[in-house]
Formats: sequence, C-alpha cells, structure tokens
Amino acid sequence: MATAYGPYGPGAAPHGSLGAALRAPFHGRVWRELLYLLISLPMAVVSFAYTVTMISLGVGLLITFLGIPVLGVALAGCRALGYVERARARGLLGLVVADPGPPRPRNGKDGRRGTGPLAWVGAVLKSGTSWRHALYAVLHLPWAVFAFVVGTVLFSYGWGFVTYPLWRWVFPAFTDRPGLQLWGDHDGNAFYLDTPLEIAATCVIGAVVLLLTPPTVHGLTSVDRLMVAGLLGPSRLASRVWELEEDRGTVVDTAAADLRRIERDLHDGAQARLVSLAMDLGLAKEKLEEDPEAAARMVDEAHGEVKLALQELRDLARGIHPAILTDRGLGPALSALAARCTVPVTVTVDLPQRPAPAIEGIAYFTVSELLQNISKHSAARSAEVDVWRAADRVMLQVTDDGRGGAHTSADSGLAGLAERLDAVDGILVVHSPAGGPTAVTAELPWR
Repeated sequence: MATAYGPYGPGAAPHGSLGAALRAPFHGRVWRELLYLLISLPMAVVSFAYTVTMISLGVGLLITFLGIPVLGVALAGCRALGYVERARARGLLGLVVADPGPPRPRNGKDGRRGTGPLAWVGAVLKSGTSWRHALYAVLHLPWAVFAFVVGTVLFSYGWGFVTYPLWRWVFPAFTDRPGLQLWGDHDGNAFYLDTPLEIAATCVIGAVVLLLTPPTVHGLTSVDRLMVAGLLGPSRLASRVWELEEDRGTVVDTAAADLRRIERDLHDGAQARLVSLAMDLGLAKEKLEEDPEAAARMVDEAHGEVKLALQELRDLARGIHPAILTDRGLGPALSALAARCTVPVTVTVDLPQRPAPAIEGIAYFTVSELLQNISKHSAARSAEVDVWRAADRVMLQVTDDGRGGAHTSADSGLAGLAERLDAVDGILVVHSPAGGPTAVTAELPWR
C-alpha cells in the first residue's frame, strides 16, 4: 500500500494557477525531488552492480552446493537495498510504501514451519517480493541515468540562463571573450551573448526553462514513485492476506469479548436471580403449612423475581441477536431500538431488499452502540438514523444535536466499533466538532 502527496505538498495551489507556476521553482518539494534524482544515479549504480554480480555468481555456482546460498544472500541484499529505497522515497518524495513482510518458510509435511538457514534460503528464493526487488535494481539504472541527465540539464540551464547578467562579468574579466559563446568555428568566427538584447533574451529563455523544470522533474519522479510502489512494496495478494489475518484476529477478539459479556451478564444477572428464586421457593415450601400467609408473600415476591429474570433474559437475547431483526428486517428492528433510546430518534431506512444476515446484524449493533453513546454522553435533544444502499454498499448515518467531541482515539468506544467494521471491509467516519452536531457514518459491504 502506498500513499503520496501532490507535487507541491498539501494545500498548494493547483498547477493551472499562475502564482503556483511562478512559485514552483522555489518550492522545497521541487528541490527535494531534484535531490532524489541526483541521489538515484549512484544508488542505481550500486544496486545494479550488486544485483547483477551476485545473481550471476549464484547462477554460475548452481553446479555446486554454493549456488543456492549465494542466490539467497543476493536476494536478501536486494531486499535490504529496497528498504533504503523506500526510506529515500518516503523522505524526499513523500511516498509512503509499506514494507513487505519477511520471507516465511513454508510448513513441512508434518505441519510445522521450517527453521534454520536452509528454510530461510528457500523462503527467500520462493518469495516473489525478493525477485521484484532484484528486477527493480536492474530496471532502475537506465531510468536513473535518463532522469539524472534531464533533471540536471534543465536545472543548470534554467538557473544559469536566468542569472546570466549576474555572472557574465567573468568572461571579460578572466578571458578574452565578451560573453557566453553560443558557437564558433576554426576561422575565428563566433557568436557571443553580450548585447543587452541578447542578455535579456537569455534571461527570458532561462525563465521559461525554469518554469518548465518543476512539472518535468515531478513527471520524472512520478515514474520512480510507480516503480517503488509497484516493485518494492508488498503485493496486493500479500497485503490482502495480511489484512485478512488482522481482521481474523479482530473477529476472534470480538467474539471472545462477546462471550465474556454474555457469561458475565448471565452470572451476575439472570443466574443470580434464579438462584435467589430457588431459595425463596424453598423457604416458601417450608412455611406453607406453618404460616400460609408468609408463604404466599414469599411466592408473590418470587413471582416478581421471575418477571425480572425473564426480562433480563429477553434483554440478553436481544443483545445477542434480536428476533425482530431476523423476522422483519433492519427497518422494524431499528425502529424498536430507537423507541428504547432516551433521546427522540427519527429512523429512515431505504433498502430495496435485505442485505446479508451478517451485514444486517453488524448494521443493527452499530446503530445500537451509537444510540447508547448518544443517550449516555451527547446531551442531545434529538437524533436521526438514516440507512440506504449505494451501489454494493450499505450506508448508515447517525446524527445528533449534542455537544460533539466524539472521536475514534484508542481509548474511546468508537475505536472498537471501527475495528469491528474494518474486519468486514467496513469504514467508520466520525465528524464531531466541539459544540456539535455529531455525524457518524458507517459503510458496510452489501454481501
């Protein structure tokens, strides 16, 4: 995965504005891009020489037992050079490319992951990332030479011509020439830039070259950005596998937390009431013959405990998966949920059909948690819930007119909700300025 800023940084004026074009040659980002091109040439030479030499040596030694280890070391060195290239692109181009994962030895026939030098060498050789790093080292050299020549020529001629009046005195002072020589022959005929008109024309040409240099240099570094992101970053498959592994961990942690919550609610709520109910009924049974009136009061109290226990069990079952959601869908379930909120809530659901049951459940519990936050923390007078479908996504938005200040930092409840949505390729966006209002938008896949 790679991210990058624009050519002149965030917040800069667009390319088409005259002011941005005039300021571009003096922008720090342009100078950093030029520095990147200057450093690219020696780096490309080192990488190319190392890669070609080591891989050729390894291939040549394949007839012996040394060939495979040498190839492994060669590719490991290419990965190390790739780390330097990613750091250079991050520091000078603002391009953030994730480091590819380390080579992982495959599991053996016994199901255990291989260990030791041989397993590591095998993992490096079988890794497509390693070979992409080697390919980058080979392809980058010709491009680095071309970009170096173009970038240095444009900058040197642009700044040289535009500042020509400042250093033209060097020619008559230290040579026998009146100015910069454009051409000459063996017969002594030559053309020099020494008249005021010629000097002014040189400055104009230099200014034009200087104005064309920033977009040209940015175009050259754009190719470098593509090469670094495409060859030195993790592949899409590897990124997806890593993302799925993280999502799996989030789902497992969420399921474990839900099980602990259910166990705690049962133990501290309904189970405790049922134990108390059993004891009360036992006492009532003993007093039934001695004191019928006391036994009747105890049975009446036990009846009240039964009602409370049933209500807690219903609330617990609703927290696991409400029956109304299964039977009637998201609209009626959210309306029932809004009716229990302490703040008046308007619910609008516009779905042509029901989404997948898992997505429907996640949407329900997302709204449930957001409404709980509104009831507890927002001091709002009203709230709205909107649910609709956009292409292959389910969109839901919960807004309130409370005091605002909601955020998804690590210590907030919204952070856990964002992780749950991310586990199913969902997105949570919070807009909650201080003083309100607050708008929380969630996006979920339809299937």
